[in-house]
Amino acid sequence: MAGQRLTPLGKEVKKRLIDKDMTQVELANMLGIKKQYMTRILCGARAGTKYLDRIGQILDIDMTKYKAAA
Repeated sequence: MAGQRLTPLGKEVKKRLIDKDMTQVELANMLGIKKQYMTRILCGARAGTKYLDRIGQILDIDMTKYKAAA
């Protein structure tokens, strides 16, 4: 996924991961998905609609604005 840019959701998730001292791998494991799929969600290559609510719960993100954009 080299050269891919983060979506606004991806940037928010990365910020929250840092705030919570978590890794993207840990988040992916909590969701039951692979890190590569998590990267695709954060870069907008996959919508990840099925996981948005859970990501919001884990990272304390209000996902309403991100779901509206999806």
